[in-house]
Amino acid sequence: MNNQKECPSIRSLKGVGEQRAKYYEKLGVEDLCSLLRYYPRAWLDFSDPVPILQAQPGEMVCVKGTVYRKQGEQRIRKGLSLFKVYVTDGEGQLVITIFNNIYAFQALELEHTYCFYGKITGGLLRREMNSPQVLDPDRESAIRPVYPLTQGLTNKMICTNMRQALKEWGDHLEDVLPQWVLQTYGLCRMRYAYENIHFPADRHALELSRRRLIFEEFFLLSLGMGQIRSRRREHTAFCLKDTDLSPFLQNLPFSLTQGQSQAIADCIQDCTGSTAMNRLIQGDVGCGKTVVAAAICYLMAKNGGQSAMMAPTELLARQHLETLTKMLRPLGISCGLLVGSQPGAQRRDTLKQIAAGEIQVVVGTQALIQQGVEFARLGLVITDEQHRFGVEQRSLLSQKGEHPHCLVMSATPIPRTLALMMYGELDLSVIRQMPKGRKPVKTWLIDSGKRLRALGFVRKFLDQGFQGYIVCPMIEETDSELVSLTRYQQGLQGTPLEGASIGFLHGKMKGAEKERIMEQFARGEIQLLVSTTVVEVGVDVPNAVVMIVENAERFGLSQLHQLRGRVGRGSEQSHCILISDHDQPATRARLKLLCQTNDGFELAQQDLKLRGPGDFFGRRQHGLPQLKMADFATDLAQLEQARQAAQTLLKQDPALSQPEHRLLREEVERMFAAQTSN
Repeated sequence: MNNQKECPSIRSLKGVGEQRAKYYEKLGVEDLCSLLRYYPRAWLDFSDPVPILQAQPGEMVCVKGTVYRKQGEQRIRKGLSLFKVYVTDGEGQLVITIFNNIYAFQALELEHTYCFYGKITGGLLRREMNSPQVLDPDRESAIRPVYPLTQGLTNKMICTNMRQALKEWGDHLEDVLPQWVLQTYGLCRMRYAYENIHFPADRHALELSRRRLIFEEFFLLSLGMGQIRSRRREHTAFCLKDTDLSPFLQNLPFSLTQGQSQAIADCIQDCTGSTAMNRLIQGDVGCGKTVVAAAICYLMAKNGGQSAMMAPTELLARQHLETLTKMLRPLGISCGLLVGSQPGAQRRDTLKQIAAGEIQVVVGTQALIQQGVEFARLGLVITDEQHRFGVEQRSLLSQKGEHPHCLVMSATPIPRTLALMMYGELDLSVIRQMPKGRKPVKTWLIDSGKRLRALGFVRKFLDQGFQGYIVCPMIEETDSELVSLTRYQQGLQGTPLEGASIGFLHGKMKGAEKERIMEQFARGEIQLLVSTTVVEVGVDVPNAVVMIVENAERFGLSQLHQLRGRVGRGSEQSHCILISDHDQPATRARLKLLCQTNDGFELAQQDLKLRGPGDFFGRRQHGLPQLKMADFATDLAQLEQARQAAQTLLKQDPALSQPEHRLLREEVERMFAAQTSN
């Protein structure tokens, strides 16, 4: 929403002085336009009240009744008084208690009918409600907005100011969406949307308004991400000429899956063009993304370029180096490591070899993006686990070369539409199949009463020479509901695991200490690793075949699936045991779903519905502008529609430079400017 006429300050509204304007400023509201965009967080619907006798104690409900008696002020103690109001709907009776508000008490008229919204207390014979929301159905709309508040502002104040803003500025609203978009997708106009999102005439009007505003947010977001994508299409100096993969494929001890072959083909097509590749390879844990990366590293070396792969930890970097070396060294391609813990002399020697082009494939941590690291001909940049590296870090590595091709690998399976939005500047390849011979992890859900049996089950594998994990949600002993690692360690005494070689790992350890313990586990010196979720992105230990997850209800499905992916990486049948005493049906159903499928994409879809995108990337870490109305978890269908509409428009006007798209361009700029200022 933008306008040729300058939008008036919030101070232009009656009753908004300097102090109230400061309160509004805390909410990001400075003018009438930003006030109208300050949407309700919920709506109280008084249109379908429950009969008083059907209202159950503990429920938040709306009831409708007539005031038949009012009891004057009762002083409970100094500074606290209450008023009683008696209401009936003809069959049941309700006692309303109002605390310290004589005006609310006086406003309720005898023999007048009102709607009351609040929590039912009392018993079955005497129902009560304390300090309810009150609506006069003869004078007010049946649906009332509820706004996020800050100290100094009440819901009533915002409602009053919102009505003023609509009256004063409503006629100046220009519709940001093109007419063809409104018609194609059956959307209401902006003025109608703003009036009915704040003060809905009825449920239908509210739904029409929500649908319009959700679509608009996704549409603007899609336009912005589409423009970012087109701007990132720089010309590159590394257009691959020789794309013969035969020697590489013949050297592999296995055949590629269809998904791997397609991902490699996508990358080759990108790298043979004149613009730099920006591609995300998304696939489930253990699907073989590293082989795809190795194939493109091979082609880059054949064409005279260098490749750099950045991993989140030194241990993971060493693991990738080992994997790439096995595949590439027999083909005459040199691989090297650059991490922070390298001794000075070794580091200087590695830097010289990189600068001279003697190391063709460099694997490392963030040490790769430090000053002093220079490449001879960096043609390919690979980052592992995208959500652990920001766009900025990826960009710093890319700046070591002249617009090198970029490949991102993520083991976080998320629905395609959401992936295209979250990784807006990247093209997407998805690997859905698992390599042949990989056995699905068997997963069980048990309660804590069976923990000793589960520990005995783990001990059998340890005695056979295998390894395992136990994952606890946290380590703080202040939270008595959870098992801390230290107390857990003590609790293992006298259990079947007593005497086993056990290592402990948690997020408060220093990086070097974590690396040391993980290396000991990878070498088999530690039989059992008891850890918090820092093991989620860990090393490939094919000998680890069993895992226990304590308090499993504390994790999202996607996170549990990532954790489970630490086992089942060899040919041995692996097992994951989820322990939870949570008896809520929805929680049990969610955990049982993990026992029924190993498909990370199916689990991710369910997790998105249940928990939203924050579970994949952490709150505010997915790098997208904040949305006020749209929800990635529940509005995926509209997200897809908005993306299609945005693609259609950007084909016609990539820069949104045509006069009729001025408002769209300004709104996109505003949305993304707000993101960078947060």
